[in-house]
Amino acid sequence: MMNKLVFMFTLLSILQVRFICGVKDGPPPSSKDLAYEDITSEVPYERQFLDKEKLEIYQHRQRYEYHRTKDLDFLSNRGYILIVLGKYNEAIKQLKEIESIQPGRYSTYSNMGTAFEMAGNNTEAIQWIEKALKADPKGRLSSEWIHINILKTHIKGDRYISSMNLIGQDFGNEESPKSSLTPNELKTLKMQLYDQVKERMALVKPKDKIIAQLLFDLGNVTFLEGKKKDAMEEYQMAKKYGFYDPILNKRLHLYPSDLLKVDEKDAIHAADTKEFRGIVIGVSLAALLLSGLIIFIFRKKVALMLK
Repeated sequence: MMNKLVFMFTLLSILQVRFICGVKDGPPPSSKDLAYEDITSEVPYERQFLDKEKLEIYQHRQRYEYHRTKDLDFLSNRGYILIVLGKYNEAIKQLKEIESIQPGRYSTYSNMGTAFEMAGNNTEAIQWIEKALKADPKGRLSSEWIHINILKTHIKGDRYISSMNLIGQDFGNEESPKSSLTPNELKTLKMQLYDQVKERMALVKPKDKIIAQLLFDLGNVTFLEGKKKDAMEEYQMAKKYGFYDPILNKRLHLYPSDLLKVDEKDAIHAADTKEFRGIVIGVSLAALLLSGLIIFIFRKKVALMLK
């Protein structure tokens, strides 16, 4: 009897822990990921980097680790962190060193393009991003074509910033966005836009007209996918980055009437989850107390038998 109860307690305790955690242990983060905390979400939130002092220590350690292991990924990581620190010339020098050791690396070309862009040399940046696209057409979820369009728009000037110039699509000027793209095409465009926006937001703070336009377009795609609540958040982020077109306010007004029912369902689900979690924890605690009581009684009986 006691063994059965102990087994039940153990099982319930495991259930409690697994339910509360709710996340599988993933693989160890890469050394680049240790430099920042990223939020996995449908909406492209900004990365939270280590403070500047820690990033400085981190980039020096990457060079040390390269000399220790001869793994070029450490130098590549260092180049990326130098870009984050705003040391663009030093980053370019580091990336050129990598290129001299092992030519043809996609990450070298991609980061080099970003470094030149951040340094204000968009013409040179295009050449490196085109090399990146040629080295690995599937790199960055096959989104480097958007990066090239961004650079071309930078060169032409702000008045050329538009959905058509950046992503080759237009979602109309009506209250709700419109598109002739198929669901699969929208899904692909969503991933590519998300990737480019996420990377740029890590390096460029508000306000920025190109990121603002890309966030607005991302919101349009998200809306067309039926994820209206996320779309409203992306529209708000576009506004934060400086998107001022009157169409934005029209689309922000789509939120209340369309999404109240969704919010209510989310609230009900959250309440049900909280109630279930409370039941599991309560049963686990009861099992713990019961098993403790049984062990106490058992020990007392054994002590009496030994007398």
